[in-house]
Amino acid sequence: MSEVGTVGKALAAALYADGDEGLDTGASLLAADPAADDELRRRGEEYVRGAWERGWQPADVVRLVRRDLDEPHERLAAELITGESTRYGTRLAPRWQAQLAELSGVAPYRADRFSRATAVLELFRLLVRLPRIEPVAPPPGTAALLSVPSPHEPRMLSRVRALLAKAEATGYPEEAEALTAKAQELMARHSIDDALLAARTHSPETPSACRIGVDAPYETAKAILLDAVASANRCRAVWNSAFGFSTVVGFEGDLESVELLHTSLLVQGTTAMTRAEAAQRAGGRKRTKTFRQSFLMAYATRLGEHLSAVADEVVTQDLLPVLASRDVAVADRADRMFPETTTTRVRGVTDLGGWQDGTAAADRAEVAGGRRRLGGTRAGDDRR
Repeated sequence: MSEVGTVGKALAAALYADGDEGLDTGASLLAADPAADDELRRRGEEYVRGAWERGWQPADVVRLVRRDLDEPHERLAAELITGESTRYGTRLAPRWQAQLAELSGVAPYRADRFSRATAVLELFRLLVRLPRIEPVAPPPGTAALLSVPSPHEPRMLSRVRALLAKAEATGYPEEAEALTAKAQELMARHSIDDALLAARTHSPETPSACRIGVDAPYETAKAILLDAVASANRCRAVWNSAFGFSTVVGFEGDLESVELLHTSLLVQGTTAMTRAEAAQRAGGRKRTKTFRQSFLMAYATRLGEHLSAVADEVVTQDLLPVLASRDVAVADRADRMFPETTTTRVRGVTDLGGWQDGTAAADRAEVAGGRRRLGGTRAGDDRR
């Protein structure tokens, strides 16, 4: 039996037939023919390239594999993606390189031949069925994918990271939120500096986009939090609930700010929620899931106003025309990427105690040196 014949028959049995019956047939064929291994790997890399051409990136694929399949499939996906990416050499954008770096520590999948073949075919079935999605960059290996270095100064980014690390580590909520506010202020000031420099030099830079995972549980609250962070940093976020990510559109430096701050606020919000939940349990309450959902919803909603206020305080009247032109550019790019975006009503807040505690967690600190304490709510529900 030829190498190509084995792989072709296995794929025909497993990938395109209805149901799972063909998996055993395909896996048996592959397990019995070690000479087919190289061809099977090449086919897998072709499927990976097909995913890139349909708009997917490494982190997107791994996230979906992790959600819909199991750990062996995630390891196999990392192997395929890493192997396929060697063909591009250094012709990869920084974000793509960062995503590959995260896969470098994934351990290979070791199993008997039949089990491995079954997992490979299950992974291939997911890859070939990936739909086309809105690309955030051209496929790898193209000159257009190479992006300019980050406009943020390394020194500024180091200060922001240090502030957020302290906010995540402290046991005092007021200190955490004050440190976060200072980080947001720094990022907002630097974004304004970027905008002014671009206006003076007539920079050709245009808005770009990135995808950020929004994982279960409580993904609606997490998407609202990301929307709040994006809006405060002059970006727009569109949530794709089916595939567990939001696409954030904005200028490159602002996208970096959103990624940094959103990651930190998830950690801080989870810490605050755990602390509040423990207090609720000590009082005899047991509705854990509804409490958490309501807490995170309130935390995300109120924090959006908090962050926007910090960003707005550094904007003076003379800056409005420059910033407005960038806002228009971001909105135009987002509208072209997502011409059919819809708005949905947010549901799931049913626990008053969770809502009150979440609101309080976002209200404790005074903004940037105590100039004001925030109130009110802001709903970020521009989702897809």
